[in-house]
Amino acid sequence: MWWKWGVLLSKEGKAVNNVQQRVNTAARKIPTWALYILCLLWVPWLVYLAQTGGLGREPIKGLEHALGEFALKLLIIGLAITPLRRHLGINLIKFRRAFGLLAFIYVCLHLAVWVALDMSLLWGQMWADIWKRPYITIGMAGFACLVPLAMTSNNWSVRKLGPNWRKLHKLTYLAVLLGAAHFVWLVKGIQLEPLIYLTVILVLLALRITPRKTAKAG
Repeated sequence: MWWKWGVLLSKEGKAVNNVQQRVNTAARKIPTWALYILCLLWVPWLVYLAQTGGLGREPIKGLEHALGEFALKLLIIGLAITPLRRHLGINLIKFRRAFGLLAFIYVCLHLAVWVALDMSLLWGQMWADIWKRPYITIGMAGFACLVPLAMTSNNWSVRKLGPNWRKLHKLTYLAVLLGAAHFVWLVKGIQLEPLIYLTVILVLLALRITPRKTAKAG
């Protein structure tokens, strides 16, 4: 009886390894520039939806929300890359910088829609909202965290900053948490979708620190 279970587990382990190898092989073949093109194609599609009523009765708000939500998704994907490699053996590390930069681009577009279309370049009103509305304050803090990360997401900065580069890029954790908090605070009442995003982020952060705790315990 027990040997049958052993054979079954062995077959499952081989199947998992085969999946890992196939995913990793496919990932190595995909150029990074293809990811940029694929993700940026979402922008003209969202603009089309906004112009044709596909984003609801308030197309500017709909466009603003869609851009911000997609940015949060990209940040979460970037956050998941290390846990995927550690716990599942799936190596997508070559795409991590691209996901971070794409998230920053979408955050900038999200902010641009708010500034130019939603607020109509009324700078006084914008500054007042930043100070008076907590969800905007949190969103701006998250954007501030992303700026130095985007500026140093290049090989020259990695060489120039040395060990400090890794320390600086730990701001990613704060940025994604602020992004989730911005989403939770933005919606009216308690809604499931932003809470799911926040839960996924907390789980991914926990998975990132689990190996360190295990090592210390041993």
